[in-house]
Amino acid sequence: MSLNIVSNLRSFYDNAKHVLNVSYKPSMQHFQQTLKIVLIGTLLVGVMGYVISVLIGLIA
Repeated sequence: MSLNIVSNLRSFYDNAKHVLNVSYKPSMQHFQQTLKIVLIGTLLVGVMGYVISVLIGLIA
């Protein structure tokens, strides 16, 4: 059992090291584009939730 834990920790360490090696810092343009997409998506979900809430309030 102890060997299995050590093996799992080693595997996790190797995977985490790989992720850090292939990751990169995005450019400001890419970051701003991602931010806009996330904000628009959040806004749309909020508006849809509000509309559904109002419709349920009118029906009930």
